[in-house]
Amino acid sequence: MRARLLPHPLLTVLVTLVFVFLMNAVTPGVVVLGLVLGLAIPLLTAPFWPGRPRLKAPLTIAAYGLVVLWDIVVSNIEVARLILFRRGESLRTRYVSVPLDLATPEAIAMLAGTITMTPGTVSADLSADGRALLVHCLDTGDPEATVAAIKARYERRLKRIFE
Repeated sequence: MRARLLPHPLLTVLVTLVFVFLMNAVTPGVVVLGLVLGLAIPLLTAPFWPGRPRLKAPLTIAAYGLVVLWDIVVSNIEVARLILFRRGESLRTRYVSVPLDLATPEAIAMLAGTITMTPGTVSADLSADGRALLVHCLDTGDPEATVAAIKARYERRLKRIFE
């Protein structure tokens, strides 16, 4: 019964808090309207939500987060160096295709998001069969090494987490 009334309790809390913050006032009316929206939106959208993914190695999530944070910091420094000290025509921009061993949509979305969050790379497209990810690299001399790094640093950990 509770699952039908509150299909996504965290979403209910999040919607309510975001509404109150956006209204920039904590009055009874604002809180009640935020709560009504927080209850209504998950109820109305529940039929469209897929099943929740199973996380097989929850401790690996923390390690993955640290790796991603480290890579973001290092990549920011590298991209700043490229922009400040290299001419545009000397950059070796390239699209690379990363073959995927991941099968679950959540893991693929997490990989694509991670690549996009890391400065210097952006996920551009997913193949129709979901078996390859097209990634644009700001500067890469060795596309094979870039693909190997993505698979070793991110995909291997995501496979442990989701599959």
